[in-house]
Amino acid sequence: MASPAVLPINNTDTAQQIGPTPAFRSFINHISTTVQTGFANRRPWSELFDRSAFSKPESFSDATLRIRKNYSYFRINYLSLLAAVLAFSLITNPFSLVTLSALLAAWLFLYLFRPSDPPLVLFGRQFSERETLGVLIVSTVAVIFVTSVGTVLVSALMVGLGIVCTHSAFRAPEDLFLDDQESPATGFLSFLGGGATNAAAIAVAPAVAARV
Repeated sequence: MASPAVLPINNTDTAQQIGPTPAFRSFINHISTTVQTGFANRRPWSELFDRSAFSKPESFSDATLRIRKNYSYFRINYLSLLAAVLAFSLITNPFSLVTLSALLAAWLFLYLFRPSDPPLVLFGRQFSERETLGVLIVSTVAVIFVTSVGTVLVSALMVGLGIVCTHSAFRAPEDLFLDDQESPATGFLSFLGGGATNAAAIAVAPAVAARV
């Protein structure tokens, strides 16, 4: 007696759901490319810390002008210093590091890059897209304003900005070639609209648009 035919099982969809989504891979690629490009354009650290170039500014307006010029020239170096201060603050505060990592992972894998077809099920309960978004927003507000995470982040940014502003105010920019280095961005915090933010927006936009 012939055995019954066995129907082939296609595991392609299952493999695609288990592996990282294309939007997540695009996000990582954009971030990686932006970081590599930024580090390739950084100035030599010996030039940043050249002791012979330090002098006291003549006035507040002179200090402000120095900050703008030095920031335009040493932009990547200053952002690296800010990132180093922030990383040191998080490493020395394990609770803040673990909490922020968990919060970021929740946003990435539970909402931004999670396929919208299978609904989110946690602890035996099914959550809609709006419920998931609401829980993530409330959790973010609670983490930032209720726990010590917000204090750690603000303190680290203030210390980093203080170091950057002090260095750029006392570092005379006369020896820097600024004619072709001036950036159209004028605000000191204009890096928030820079390459990393644009890369993240480009990668996240398709995932968010699919949920609208």
